Amino acid sequence: MSDAGGEPEEGRETRPVAVLVGPPGSGKTTIGRLLAQRLGVGFLDTDLDVEADQGRPISDIFLEDGEPAFRMLERSAVARALTRQSGVIAVGGGAPLDETTRAALVDHVVVFLDVGIADASRRIGFDRSRPLLAVNPRATWVALMADRRPVYEGVATHHVDTAGRSPEEIVEEIVARLEDGGDA
Repeated sequence: MSDAGGEPEEGRETRPVAVLVGPPGSGKTTIGRLLAQRLGVGFLDTDLDVEADQGRPISDIFLEDGEPAFRMLERSAVARALTRQSGVIAVGGGAPLDETTRAALVDHVVVFLDVGIADASRRIGFDRSRPLLAVNPRATWVALMADRRPVYEGVATHHVDTAGRSPEEIVEEIVARLEDGGDA
């Protein structure tokens, strides 16, 4: 769902300032909102957009329609956001796994929010609202991250380690990298 600002005039394409990617628990939504606020731009979380469009939580979409149906909705939400949102976008943890989405991210500033299991566990508590982590959440998260890390690194313009850091510290690093343009 989009926060204040960031929507272009009808029919006009625009580009986001930054696209945040990372696994569950990396802080994409929290960091995204703070980053957008710091930069004075809008914020959009594609998972929240899918939920708003469907009128139900992602866990229900997974359960009732299956993961492939959710991934199709996710792909559309990301594609729409990349051409209509001029602020900060947070995409779902599995979005970059889609080949079409990876191709769409190529010319964008993508920030990979890296996180270890200790921080992820503390942030999300591995509750049942995350469908891919419903069974043996810690082991599932570790396996998921092992599979996804190369994808996140492959689409990333900037790699930011979030381990043991406050959201404000992470935002400051991202702002510095955006201003610098490099990946130090």
